[in-house]
Amino acid sequence: MIREQLTKNLKEFLKIKNYSQHTIDNYERDINEFFLFAEENKIHIEDLEPKTASGWLIYLRRKGLNNRSIHRKVSSLRNFFRYLQRNSFFEQNIFEGIKVPKIEEKLPKVLSLEDVDKLLSFQAKSKYDFRDKAFLELLYSCGLRVTEAVNANISSFESNFSFLKVLGKGNKERMVPVGEFAIKAINEWIENRDIPSDPNILFTNKYGERITVRAMQQRLEKISISLGMQPIHPHMLRHSFATHMLESSGDLRSIQEMLGHSSLSTTQIYTKLKFQQLVKIYDRAHPHAQKKN
Repeated sequence: MIREQLTKNLKEFLKIKNYSQHTIDNYERDINEFFLFAEENKIHIEDLEPKTASGWLIYLRRKGLNNRSIHRKVSSLRNFFRYLQRNSFFEQNIFEGIKVPKIEEKLPKVLSLEDVDKLLSFQAKSKYDFRDKAFLELLYSCGLRVTEAVNANISSFESNFSFLKVLGKGNKERMVPVGEFAIKAINEWIENRDIPSDPNILFTNKYGERITVRAMQQRLEKISISLGMQPIHPHMLRHSFATHMLESSGDLRSIQEMLGHSSLSTTQIYTKLKFQQLVKIYDRAHPHAQKKN
């Protein structure tokens, strides 16, 4: 009976949070894994306490999980138990005081302007090359997530493709400007493609259906390798957009809005990239930057 109530609470919690399906799947997996751990250790739900949470943390470390995965799992449980506490299902949040291992911050990989130009200079030789070029131009022009680009519809554009209405994480909408190179590439793709069963879908596969994220990831890797470059992931174009915009404008708040970040702190990682680049220039150029042996 208690487990059924917990399952009900979990569904209500995830519904209220309005998370993406990927995040919902992670939450369900993490939370169910914890309660399975408690059952296997013969710990009744009503007997859960902070040392149970600590024991689960030790269990995760022994499984060999990295710090990032452990951090995510503990965060899922902490948020869920906070919800349960607020709704008087538990008197305390047993994960509130649990210390998680620090995550080493990984700075995103960014392409140089020269590499972006090289990538986007590939010539279309088939109708699907026109699609791929339009897709890459749109990613870089608008700083889109790959799922946002895949889900773009022709009706999502306004003013002759000059603006794109994007449905981002948490079903939040934002309007972003589209550059002239992207507009030109999109028009060339529309002119050369076969009319799909749903003409509103912008990026389609050979069957006339909306292309998948995985297919576009593979296409980008293939294109970049064919140009003699390292394998490039679509998200690198989003990072490159943000970094190059910051370098030329310095307007972090506007970049936050275009990227669809809910918090400015998420966008601030690009200032660290910029600072890292300045340090490299300093070390390379300043006569007193490096000590002689």
